[in-house]
Amino acid sequence: MAQAGTAGLMVSVSGIRGRVGEALTPEVVARYAAAFGAWSIGRGGSRQVVVGRDSRVSGPMFHRIVVGTLQLVGCDVIDIGLTTTPGCQLAVEHHHAAGGLMLSASHNPIEWNALKLIGSSGLFLEAAEGAAMRALVEQGTPHASWDRIGKVIEDTGVAARHVDAVLKIPYIDVPGIRARRFKVALDCVRGAGATVMPLLLERLGCEVVAINMEPDGRFPREPEPIPENLGELERLVRESGADVGLAVDPDVDRLALVADGGRAIGEDYTLALAARLVLRHRRGALVTNLSTSLVVEDAGRTAGVEAVRAPVGEVNVAVRMRELGAAIGGEGNGGVILPEVHLGRDAPIGAALVLQLLLEEKRPLSAIVGSLPRYVIVKDKLPRPNASLDAVYGALRSAFPDGVADVQDGLRLAWADRWVHVRPSGTEPIVRVIAEAPDEAAARELVRRSRAPLDALAG
Repeated sequence: MAQAGTAGLMVSVSGIRGRVGEALTPEVVARYAAAFGAWSIGRGGSRQVVVGRDSRVSGPMFHRIVVGTLQLVGCDVIDIGLTTTPGCQLAVEHHHAAGGLMLSASHNPIEWNALKLIGSSGLFLEAAEGAAMRALVEQGTPHASWDRIGKVIEDTGVAARHVDAVLKIPYIDVPGIRARRFKVALDCVRGAGATVMPLLLERLGCEVVAINMEPDGRFPREPEPIPENLGELERLVRESGADVGLAVDPDVDRLALVADGGRAIGEDYTLALAARLVLRHRRGALVTNLSTSLVVEDAGRTAGVEAVRAPVGEVNVAVRMRELGAAIGGEGNGGVILPEVHLGRDAPIGAALVLQLLLEEKRPLSAIVGSLPRYVIVKDKLPRPNASLDAVYGALRSAFPDGVADVQDGLRLAWADRWVHVRPSGTEPIVRVIAEAPDEAAARELVRRSRAPLDALAG
């Protein structure tokens, strides 16, 4: 659970984020980097910490601060430069490092940046790990003596190894995809996607038409790859006659799709389509979070697999996948996790799986999506009340006695073809109310009825 820190700094188990120059200052970055470095190498084993950044304008400045701070607490830094979040996670595994520090605010607006903290497993920090690291932030960390200052080693092979790992997935038919010569429209929002997505698509023999490829962090639109932000990519798909449009967020752990004909289909379909492909080739659990669309459950049901729900948050899904030995998982924001490569959301993996699905289905993406059940998700939010939400949850369970309740993360009430999820946000001082149903009117009614006890508590 994230919380607001001093002057609006958002602190969670797996990192910190804030507006550059306001909550996120060089002093704050140095303090957290020192604590993370000391905690990482203090557990024994490797003294190496991987450091990467996405393309945000503040990235090079903070990158230099982080590298020097880690050296000062005795870490040997593996500097991977401009990269992606999944690339950083894979680099931690490749180097058997003590941890990784990725400078990226993911899909947040242009004025934000963040430190994402990765454990030696390649996963973001779990709750107990985050608490132990934050304790060092409070008490401070000793500096290394002059002769124990860490060294810096540059690693420029992250993107190539990432693509190699994707293409080694056994059921990705590289020759078959290359022979198909898919035409792909690509939007990297001037983020780190330019370091890896063109290389992947080139290796897969795709004809690529691309926009927003300059990795300078000056996002030309809101960077979150949701349908309302993808108008330019939709036009590019229509005008170029592309088979599919691919949009990634600035750090390339989320993938959104635009179907042939030029319509963004919504991020939930990324995981649903990837699961549809993977579960043909692998048996195992399908894991997603509590706020992900029923289209993912439908994909599992088609394969004879029940979808397992985990609390919202990548690490929560990844840990549940590890426990179950899952075949695939992820989140409805376009985040696909394939444990055959690593337990992290990964847009290049998602792209390869979708192209393989198009190859196997032998029909356009629009036809595949058109054959699936349709749902409408409605999202709402309101200020978090000072009082406990337990009374709200109790009122909702009384109001919807026939709903199947899940209390892992707030309260989710589910029926065969609809659900509503009420939970305190992990990143803002708000309560989120999300509902899904076969049509918009039904979803909005679920939201309206679920808001009522919250409004009463606030009023």
